[in-house]
Amino acid sequence: MSNSIKDAGLIAVLLERLEKQRLPRLLALKDKVDGNQPLDDMDLDFLEKSIADARKITPLIERNPEYQPLAAQIISLYKDISEKALQIENHS
Repeated sequence: MSNSIKDAGLIAVLLERLEKQRLPRLLALKDKVDGNQPLDDMDLDFLEKSIADARKITPLIERNPEYQPLAAQIISLYKDISEKALQIENHS
C-alpha cells in the first residue's frame, strides 16, 4: 500500500476525530478561558494530550501540505487557549 493511500486513510480518521471530538472540546475550552475561568485538571490533561498528538502528526502534515492551513489554525487555537489559561492562573 502506498504512503499516499495510507495518509489518506489516516487523514480521514483524524479529520473525523477533529470534527466530532477535539474541536468541540477545544472551542469549549476557548469559551471557558475567554470567560476568565481557569482550566481544571481534566481540561489541562485534554489540552496536553491534544498538543502531543498534534506534534506526532507533523510528518503527515508535511507530506500533505494542503492540510497545513488547517493545522496552523488548530495550533493557533491551542496557543490562544494555553496563553489565556496561563494569564488567568497567574492572576489567581
